[in-house]
Amino acid sequence: MSTSEATERRKRDAQKSGTRVGTYVYGIVPADVEVSADAGGGVGGPSAKVTVVRHGDIAALVSELRLDRPLGTPDDLMAHEGLLDATAAEVPVLPVRFGAVVTNPEAVVEELLAPHHDEFHAALDELEGRAQYVVKGRYVERAVLTEIMEEHPQLADLREQIKDQPEEATRDARIRIGEIVDQAVNAKREADTQAVLDAVTPVSTLTSLRDPSHELDAVHLAVLVETAREGELEQALGQIEERWSGRVELRLLGPLAAYDFIVAQGSGGG
Repeated sequence: MSTSEATERRKRDAQKSGTRVGTYVYGIVPADVEVSADAGGGVGGPSAKVTVVRHGDIAALVSELRLDRPLGTPDDLMAHEGLLDATAAEVPVLPVRFGAVVTNPEAVVEELLAPHHDEFHAALDELEGRAQYVVKGRYVERAVLTEIMEEHPQLADLREQIKDQPEEATRDARIRIGEIVDQAVNAKREADTQAVLDAVTPVSTLTSLRDPSHELDAVHLAVLVETAREGELEQALGQIEERWSGRVELRLLGPLAAYDFIVAQGSGGG
């Protein structure tokens, strides 16, 4: 039985049982992309077979989705991003926002591919040979607090004031300590982010600052890089990592889909 025949059979079975089935959309890819017949693991679990809906020079990666199940679990998000990231390592892909569901494959063409064909095709051309990488750096807490104490001598005085004192009696001093530390971390984050930007910009096509995800984040940055220059990116970051040894824990994630640079608008609802 072919994939299309199996898909139609599942739809008929779902209709007989009264279950509504929609088409979940992951992203836009070139029309010549092929998906193996046993590709699964999409949103909805291992049985969610990923297929391709084509129109002209572009296509959409999709899978069936039962509409009687909740959408938005951590597993769903991981499946969505996992499929896109695996695809981005091989071919250009325009991510569609998580949660995009349309009525059926025909609606994918009518509502998404046909109206935006030229726009998506041009964007895929721009992404050819490129992928997103994310640079994450987190301060080693003891190291950064030692730096801040050395740079702000008044902290030692404030800490002495609150030593062995009731919390209520030292409220103002504690608030002041928190303010000084927060301001110092923010200033360091700004300077250290700029240092990473200076290092990666020469090998990047585009860069995008991300909001901190933790109070001790030193840098959180997305970069669009030619995959052939991944080694240069790693080398540039390696020099910073060596300089920051024991102070910042630095990680490079990727290749990933270009979430921070190009996201195709998908249809929502069911």
